[in-house]
Amino acid sequence: MQFTTLTMCALSVAGAFAQSSSKTSSAGGASSTNTAGGQTVHVVTVGSMNGSLTFSPNDIQAKVGEMVQFQFMPANHSVVQSTFDAPCQPISKNSNVTGIFSGYMPVQASASTAPTYTIMVANKTPMWLYCSQGKHCQNGMVMVINANPAANASRTLQEYTKGAKQATANLAPNVAAGGVAGTNNTSGSNSGSGTGTGSDNPSSTDSASKPSNSSPASAVRADVSILGMGSMFAIAWALFL
Repeated sequence: MQFTTLTMCALSVAGAFAQSSSKTSSAGGASSTNTAGGQTVHVVTVGSMNGSLTFSPNDIQAKVGEMVQFQFMPANHSVVQSTFDAPCQPISKNSNVTGIFSGYMPVQASASTAPTYTIMVANKTPMWLYCSQGKHCQNGMVMVINANPAANASRTLQEYTKGAKQATANLAPNVAAGGVAGTNNTSGSNSGSGTGTGSDNPSSTDSASKPSNSSPASAVRADVSILGMGSMFAIAWALFL
């Protein structure tokens, strides 16, 4: 029963992308994209074409079951989940939640392909995210999904950013977890693979890439990933294991 449930969840994630018919470009910022199957994908640009340390947009509201896709710009960034109270530290360090980690995603200025990382929103609990590269977190490269200041007025992106600025270290998990890795290219042909769907307890067998000190450069156009049948079964099998 567990295998059936997890398999269907994984196939629904992959299937949403397999049916995707609309695309968006990172060069012009970020937006939400509706696929042919009715799946909403919130696109977040990680980094920027001018080298500024940003997630764009950095404060989004997403319904349960919707997707958030991170599209990586040059040079080398990551997406890591933390608690609100401990910015710049993986959530697993301060709770029993594994959280999400994209791994480091290096992108060369001259590259014809660029990486993506996609998660499914599992619940309405706020997700506090940061980039673990260098001092990017301390320098304001943070964001939130589903902030709820109505429930707690002090837990806002502004306050999270203040906390990040005071962090003494910027840490990353040892392995990527919790999402689906994909590849964009400028010709419009996309592929993806991964081992999770962004749940509270994701798992992954992907090793995280080493951080890079390369300098930011111009943007690479990024389209919404389309997962093939191979990825669908890879996700299902990984969840079963």
